[in-house]
Amino acid sequence: MRLLLVEDDELLGEGTRKGLIQDGYTVDWVKDGALAEEALINKKNEKFDLIILDLGLPKKDGITVLKDLRTRGDMTPVLILTARDSIEDRVKGLDSGADDYLNKPFDLTELSARLRALQRRRADRALPLLILGQITLDPASHTVTFKDEPVNLSRREFALLHVLLENAGRVLSREHLTQSLYGWGEEVDSNALEVHVHNLRKRFGQEFIRTVRGIGYTIEKSKSEVEPDKDNDSHS
Repeated sequence: MRLLLVEDDELLGEGTRKGLIQDGYTVDWVKDGALAEEALINKKNEKFDLIILDLGLPKKDGITVLKDLRTRGDMTPVLILTARDSIEDRVKGLDSGADDYLNKPFDLTELSARLRALQRRRADRALPLLILGQITLDPASHTVTFKDEPVNLSRREFALLHVLLENAGRVLSREHLTQSLYGWGEEVDSNALEVHVHNLRKRFGQEFIRTVRGIGYTIEKSKSEVEPDKDNDSHS
């Protein structure tokens, strides 16, 4: 999941960014409201799955950023992160279009749990686990099992599997998938996505991920079972 973190406090912002990256997210961080709007408007080819938005921002306050976002018809889920803890401030944020609210100081594990809940709501999915055939992915524990055996994946392999399972039955473009895995300033080899796809196919079978020529990749929503390559260990 790719997040836009809008937080002007250097220490809090850096700690949150690092913690979320360790938790498997791709995080882009800006430090004022004007940069947040630039990221959301001018970078039209980049899509964020969620926005973590502070209210007390320089240049443009968070409530204005949020209202402008909704006025443009952008329904990206927004979690407000703020030191303003009065009921009036909470109501104002929620009535301006926020999807959730978390007061500072906060625990990173609670923030991650709230982000996962927002993602489930956006995907219209109630269950916390992603299950397809004999594959089970648990976003909370960052674990994957296949045929009830644990599967060890790299951070980006896990993220790729997550987005493919979340969108089973849909064809996702190479650009969309690459943006889900890599944030601003990260070097991306031209064949990086193909390498990750290849590694997932080694673990879950060559037919698990289907290539749609000229577009991207998909996994079948109705697929009830996948088989690993015979010459590869499915949980290596």
